[in-house]
Amino acid sequence: MNDWGAIGGLLGGIGLFLLGMGLMTDGLKLAAGPALGHILTYSTRTRMRGLASGALLTALVQSSSAVTVAAIGFVNAGLLTLGQSLWVLFGSNVGTTMTGWLVALVGLKFKIDLLALPMIGLGMALRLSGEHSRRGAAGLALAGFGVLFLGIDMLQVAFSGFTTDFSLREFDGVTGLLLMVLSGLLMTVLMQSSSASLTIVLTATQGGLLGIESAAAAVIGANIGTTVTALIAAIGATPNAKRAASAHVLFNLLTGIVALLMLPLLVALIAELRDLLQLDTAPAAFLALFHTVFNLLGVFLMWPLVGRLTHFLERRFRTAEEDEAKPQHLDANVLGVPTLALDALHQEVRRMGAFAIRMLRDATNGETQDRLVREQQSVVGLDHAIADFVMRLSRTEMSTDSAQRLPDILRIARYYETLSELAVDLAACMREHTTPTPVEAGKFNAQAEALLDEVDPAVARLERPAINLALDTLEDHYQLLKSHLLAAGARGELPVLEMESRLRAASMLRRAIEQAVKAAIMLADTPSNSAGQDKDAPAH
Repeated sequence: MNDWGAIGGLLGGIGLFLLGMGLMTDGLKLAAGPALGHILTYSTRTRMRGLASGALLTALVQSSSAVTVAAIGFVNAGLLTLGQSLWVLFGSNVGTTMTGWLVALVGLKFKIDLLALPMIGLGMALRLSGEHSRRGAAGLALAGFGVLFLGIDMLQVAFSGFTTDFSLREFDGVTGLLLMVLSGLLMTVLMQSSSASLTIVLTATQGGLLGIESAAAAVIGANIGTTVTALIAAIGATPNAKRAASAHVLFNLLTGIVALLMLPLLVALIAELRDLLQLDTAPAAFLALFHTVFNLLGVFLMWPLVGRLTHFLERRFRTAEEDEAKPQHLDANVLGVPTLALDALHQEVRRMGAFAIRMLRDATNGETQDRLVREQQSVVGLDHAIADFVMRLSRTEMSTDSAQRLPDILRIARYYETLSELAVDLAACMREHTTPTPVEAGKFNAQAEALLDEVDPAVARLERPAINLALDTLEDHYQLLKSHLLAAGARGELPVLEMESRLRAASMLRRAIEQAVKAAIMLADTPSNSAGQDKDAPAH
């Protein structure tokens, strides 16, 4: 075969490998079904579990990007903390090394025709016999495996077709190693697949075109190349996606730099490890082991740094909701002066209340549930900050009167947190409404809005007589609305499901306002220490 034919075979092999990888990944993700969510939810409580789940899932679906997206989604939903997700991401880097072992121990060892073609045939038979079932997804994955192996076979043929005097071994010096890192990086960026880059390096090394150190440098470059994809994916993404991408970049850059600096030592240690484990002496198996050890080295390097890294990332890429979740009045410097600390707590809990009441207003006005979920997480963040500040303040010397105010502040914060939860539920319930709003519902909502004006700590004087009067009026409107909805449902004028949905919405709004009223009354009874000097202080 001439060199042009080898180049054509090389391009075709890459194309088949990428096609097979895509089919295999899609099939495995569909076949895995909800396993991604279950494993991430229940297997991330410790660092080791997070690492194991990330590696297992990536090896299972052969896609670190799918695991990354799932982890970010769970962080956004509040099911995983950022710190937990980082261990899943680091584990996914280890899981990607499964591709190297697959190529080294299967793709380069067996006669491909005897393995790949039956896999493609059987896989497509399963696919056609159950297109929308898990069996069909497994068939797609099996066919993808077969196409992937055909690509590996074509790459082997292409590399063996190059002239025997062509070799890259002369690039083993420092400059050559840096060039190989750059080559691995560019291949990954151009093909958007570190697995494809790794496969090319493995087959080239197996064919004698690359020395071990040069190939190892290219593997390092391929790993670093995945960070470019992560950076591109993070453009315009959510803050958590940007934080995850940043962690991915830092992990791979740090690991790549350290591995490159100690490359000769690593190669020697891995040679000893290979002999100790009695692994195959083929260059491809050596590189697969290097890839695994290389990523485990990254985990080892990041182990003591994750706490600081998490704290650093949480302060970056902040949204407006997250900035609102950051306390504005709770300063540790005032803990030594309890009266000032109580003033700070009082101001922060009023700010939290205004935030929660704004959420309730938005819910009644049709705000999307997704945004309210994010805002509710901010309210929870404020509640935790207030509780932590109260705990720290309780350890200081203070008067009995001041100490007695601390439980009230915690109770007020809890009322507002419950209010924010009800706002999210109310928004979800209101999305179910399909009929025009009844007149009675309009009156009830208008009175609810008026009562919110009385209990909003951002603008109201929090006067108890006015609050009680508005609450009595709201209760009258609620009973009228409830009677109207039940009667309309009984007469068939309103679908039963719509009637139940509107009753739930009215009940949730009523309960949310009750939480706001309880908090407002307690705020009126526990004024800040500076209330006496504030002309706008609540009246009693």
